[in-house]
Amino acid sequence: MARQTGTYPVELGFLPDAFATPDVDHPGLLRAGERASAPYGDESVEFHECPATDCDQDGDIGTDLLGAGFDTVDLTPFAALQSVLGRVDEAGNMNDSDAEAVQAALEGAVLQCRSGLTLTVLYVADEGQFIRTAGPNRMSMVPPRSIGRNDHGPATSVHGDQDVFGTPIRQLMGGEAPTLFRHDSPGVHNHEPSLMLVNLWIPLQQITQPLVLADGRSIDRRSHQLRYGLATDSFLEREDDAAINDIWMFLHDPDQRWFFRSEMDHRSAYVFNTLSTPHGAGVLPGESLAERCFRALEAGESAAERGDADGLVDALADIDETRAPDEATPALRRAIEGMLALADEARSDPEAVCGPRSQDWVASSQAARRSVVRRSLELRVVVSVDR
Repeated sequence: MARQTGTYPVELGFLPDAFATPDVDHPGLLRAGERASAPYGDESVEFHECPATDCDQDGDIGTDLLGAGFDTVDLTPFAALQSVLGRVDEAGNMNDSDAEAVQAALEGAVLQCRSGLTLTVLYVADEGQFIRTAGPNRMSMVPPRSIGRNDHGPATSVHGDQDVFGTPIRQLMGGEAPTLFRHDSPGVHNHEPSLMLVNLWIPLQQITQPLVLADGRSIDRRSHQLRYGLATDSFLEREDDAAINDIWMFLHDPDQRWFFRSEMDHRSAYVFNTLSTPHGAGVLPGESLAERCFRALEAGESAAERGDADGLVDALADIDETRAPDEATPALRRAIEGMLALADEARSDPEAVCGPRSQDWVASSQAARRSVVRRSLELRVVVSVDR
């Protein structure tokens, strides 16, 4: 796919068409399998290359929280929040005191959107705070299962986080959520309220596996938005009647419009409609090479630490005479060039890198590899929206 300025072919995962079945409880609409036995795992994902606009390179994208379903907010004014986010990024995990500090910093906060909207935080949910970690090209960086807020991988399938008519929001809100909150659902919407349930998605670092969001106005919700029962027992502790989370899955369509930001950290965050906005982790051009560089440098570090010069050269052979791809985003291209430069340095004098320069080279290599690992914090908040 030829790339125009600011537009990249991003690989996204979708529910295969074969899993779409009539929703007997909602005639004329679709769902993904039975609620208690919905398809799960690799067989329920198919990947499509989707043109996605990099909002960091194309400033005039014409999207906002009310229209498209997502926006970007500035977090730099919140010094206490920035302090705890820096600590979480350095540690690679969030403890109870960190979570409490994040909530305290956000309660009552007034957030300025890039579009000009103003959001006032009315409530920060205890549930739904997750740290996600992802290596380039979907390289796994976390255990297969995780209970709690840490060690979650990226969302490989495009999805929407909550059906406004389903569990658990139906129980929590006494069935009033569709009236109270702004939402777009198949066959019905409510655009009147200024009250919104939103995800605040804070990238601690994101130059690979970016969060990619759809402009909701480009989604055929009746045909491509499907109810899905997500079993939560592997990552949440809930009562039996709330163990299945009613969310949305999406089918791919070439008319869908997708957006991402290629270089973000915790000075800014996405805010998007929890009840409606399709989103997922994407694979950027160049991530496969970033993965190769990551693995080669990791093996090279082991060789350098044990003083094995021949092993160091062998470890880096896979990325010999390699260059960063032109089709990568500027941020990813710089990161790949940094890793390749370290490989060149080691190949030019492997004896020194395995000797007196070992400690410095290994530290630089670890930092370079860390730069291509996506780390993010997400949480759910209730906001009021002022135009």
